[in-house]
This record gives sequence, structure tokens and C-alpha cells, in this order.
Amino acid sequence: MALNAMGIFLLFGSIMSATAGFTLTFPGSPLDALWALNPVAYRQMLPLRKIVGIPMLGVSTALLCAAIGWFRRRRWGWILAVLIIASQVAGDAANIFLGRFQEGVIGATIASFLLWWLCRKPVRTAFNRASN
Repeated sequence: MALNAMGIFLLFGSIMSATAGFTLTFPGSPLDALWALNPVAYRQMLPLRKIVGIPMLGVSTALLCAAIGWFRRRRWGWILAVLIIASQVAGDAANIFLGRFQEGVIGATIASFLLWWLCRKPVRTAFNRASN
């Protein structure tokens, strides 16, 4: 059950980053209304829309690949998920040092827990089958 939840989490992240990337790269669609959930981030990123939007589409692709590999229990899917979550820990740690202390601590705590969970033996061994 928890393994499937992680796959759903990766898939959800892919959808959200694709939506953000699309709305930043091609503003003016009905999807722009979703930014009402985080209007500060939208105002900050809109001036850099192509610089930020296109890489977000790349993040979406990486998350989608990780989700596919995860659901298929492929070793590369687990490795990609670990790399993605580890980069999230690093980004949240950077937020702490950039003065966004509360945001960074909360994010780093959650991402660190996920990274710990991913690296536990029962999770790792689910991806160690010879068919990978």
C-alpha cells in the first residue's frame, strides 16, 4: 500500500509540475486559475516564465518516468525517485540558508523523512528483482 502511495505521489508531482510549467510557458489558458492556490509564487515566477516554465516541464517528465518505473518496480525507478527526493532535500536546505527558514525546515523535514523511507531495506528490496 505505501509503495503505491509513493507512486501516486510521484505521478501527482508530475501533473502539478506539468501544469505549472505549461501555465508559465503559455500564460492565458484557463489553467491559470489554479495559481489562485499560490498567487505569490505566480507573481514571482511569471517574469521568468520561459526560464522557469520549460525546466518545470523537464521536472514533470522526470517525475513521470520515476512514477512509471516505480509502479513497475524497476530499480531505475527507485533510483530516480531517490535522486528526485534528495534534490528536494537539498533545495529545502538551500531555502533555510536563503532566509526562508520556516518553509525550508518544513520542506526539508518532510523530504528527509521520505528519503529515509525510500532507503529502508523493505522498500529497496521491492526493487531488487532480477527482472529489473
